[in-house]
Amino acid sequence: MSQTQLTREVARRVFATEFNDATYTFKESDDERAPNYALLPTGDRANRVFIVGTLTETEDVGDESEYWRGRVVDPTGTFFVYAGQYQPEAAAVLRDTEPPAYVSIVGKPRTYETDDGTVNVSVRPESIAVVDDATRDRWVVETATRTLDRIDAVSEWEAEQEAPEGASTAPGNEYAHMARERYDSPVENYRNAVIQALESLEDLEATA
Repeated sequence: MSQTQLTREVARRVFATEFNDATYTFKESDDERAPNYALLPTGDRANRVFIVGTLTETEDVGDESEYWRGRVVDPTGTFFVYAGQYQPEAAAVLRDTEPPAYVSIVGKPRTYETDDGTVNVSVRPESIAVVDDATRDRWVVETATRTLDRIDAVSEWEAEQEAPEGASTAPGNEYAHMARERYDSPVENYRNAVIQALESLEDLEATA
């Protein structure tokens, strides 16, 4: 097994509404090759993400060479995915897939600051695959579970911050602390997003 495979980061499952709020990125060392992380508002870091949704639109936005943009929608919002000459397989999928189609994507978060100071978050895909509705539904349920786990960990950490000095025995949560410093959105917003996502599955079952 190669060193790259050994050190590859876990791909975090995250809904679009949280992903698009993850505008702060950081490295944990000064090494030029150190991984770049997006700080999730629910108190975790993500070097890679795993998303599944409906590819609703594709467009070649490149000037001199192909550079494909895909719009991928989950029950909470929209991911924007960009692939060009350095991601040829992913770009080919965006080029050849006729929307709408369910797709699963593993990729890296990327941020871009516009002239007016707005930070946009997108995905640079490592791989894209067309999948079925069962795969998409399973992703929604698993992502809901992972998101709730992160929210519960942050809530526990916040409760510990209010405990009398010396009374806390819980370990620190540095990413929860960073998220509190960097973001204004309360984590309960993302609990509402989980509910919205799970209710969307119930609505689909009711109309099936």
